[in-house]
Amino acid sequence: MIALIVILAVLILLVLIVAGSVVGIYNKLVTMRNRYKNAYAQIDVQLKRRYDLIPNLVETAKGYMAHERGTLEAVTQARNIAYGAAKAAAENPGDATAMKSLATAETGLGGALSRLLMVSEQYPDLKANQNMMQLSEELTSTENKISFARQAYNDSVMTYNTDREVFPSNLIAGMFNFGPAELFVIEKPEEKDAPKVSFS
Repeated sequence: MIALIVILAVLILLVLIVAGSVVGIYNKLVTMRNRYKNAYAQIDVQLKRRYDLIPNLVETAKGYMAHERGTLEAVTQARNIAYGAAKAAAENPGDATAMKSLATAETGLGGALSRLLMVSEQYPDLKANQNMMQLSEELTSTENKISFARQAYNDSVMTYNTDREVFPSNLIAGMFNFGPAELFVIEKPEEKDAPKVSFS
């Protein structure tokens, strides 16, 4: 009888240890998923700031760049595409399709902005415009903040993905549908850097 009670106690203890481990791993995965979602929220804040700056930049440039309508329209269109992609990514940060779409849209926007800034170099009055200089400086600052936020997000995603793939977390992740999260990577190396703006 005592042997049966000891065996039963050992079994109950093992079940409690396993259950505690499962709960601990589950909670850790939830915490890390929330961390990368929060890290994406920081990117989202900076992207929205940039999207708000772009129309002001285009409006300022319009007065000086009447013959560059195509460039201005390309920036506006690229901004709208990126804005839509960012909204989709914000609804489900880490989703592979949404993040790849956002990366593609951001690459397009970066290229359009670079073209605008290169063309604006040909207009001395525009380069000297105080509003244009301030907007360009804010845009450059925002690009740097986006870059730092993107790195923090990618670090959080990497930690989450690594933890969900190691044993025994991979078992719990599979049971509770903790899918992989997608990194936010800008494909073209030249688009990873903030645009270089000089109005001096």
